[in-house]
Amino acid sequence: MLKFTKLVLLALVFLPIVTVQAQHVTPTKEQIIALTPEWKGERLPDGRPKTSDKFIERLKKVSIEEAWGYLRNKGYQNQYEGDWAMLRTEQVMVGRAVTAQYMPLRPEWDKIIKATGEKEGRIGASNSWPIDVLKTGDVYVADSYGKIVDGTLIGDNLGNAIYAKSKNGVIFYGSVRDIEGLEAIEGFNAWIKGSDPSYIQQMMLASINNPIRIGRATVLPGDVVLAKKGGIVFIPPHFLEDLVLNSEFVALRDAFGHQRLRENKYTPGQIDRQWSDDIKKDFLSWLDTQKDKLPMTRAELDAYMKDRTW
Repeated sequence: MLKFTKLVLLALVFLPIVTVQAQHVTPTKEQIIALTPEWKGERLPDGRPKTSDKFIERLKKVSIEEAWGYLRNKGYQNQYEGDWAMLRTEQVMVGRAVTAQYMPLRPEWDKIIKATGEKEGRIGASNSWPIDVLKTGDVYVADSYGKIVDGTLIGDNLGNAIYAKSKNGVIFYGSVRDIEGLEAIEGFNAWIKGSDPSYIQQMMLASINNPIRIGRATVLPGDVVLAKKGGIVFIPPHFLEDLVLNSEFVALRDAFGHQRLRENKYTPGQIDRQWSDDIKKDFLSWLDTQKDKLPMTRAELDAYMKDRTW
């Protein structure tokens, strides 16, 4: 009975999201909070999780494989999408997702969306509305259902606006135009499925900051983006800190193990298995010699190692 009651309450919470287009272009703060209940920390004004800038920056050094493996071990199997065209292959992008859903044009629904946007004080074409809500550190993530021809969400004008507001770039399951102009925006990057000289037509904005699908991944507003040459991982906010610390700890453990193997102090069998107490003591002593090389504070490291099997 208790389980049934919870399901009914959840249905009542999310019912407004189903009908959101008749009332709002974006969910309310309360609805976004309800979408992300695992996050217990601070929130942005729109309700998205306010994940730590410090850990988002440190995320840049985490490999796609490490992030993907961590999430898979946590039971999150659908957080990766690959096979992208990139504007700058050497540039990593991290940040908090602002999501947008585009759909093939349905005239009467599009009319409702535009009327609602006008009441909310939104100006310009609807494909500029997600840009208006961007803040520094955000990543504009849009599902435009893989449309290339006549599906170009932005050109260089909107690209400049995106970078000015977010200091980041975009992830579009679709296309862009004005590639040369976008490349001229220093610092801007884009993960896209293609490009085309055509302009956007016969498609519509359906919502901002609702859950969307990006290929094989489900993305929620406020998910932390790790975008690299090898693809994109969308990280649920409540995992960010532990994921980063786990990656940093594994890197330290590997560095220690490699050094001791080169010194012939231990055998591969000793390093590749659960460490003995003597090796753990040696590792802790070795950490004292790496003070200026630690990717985290020693307090963070000590807290991470406490009560963990390593």
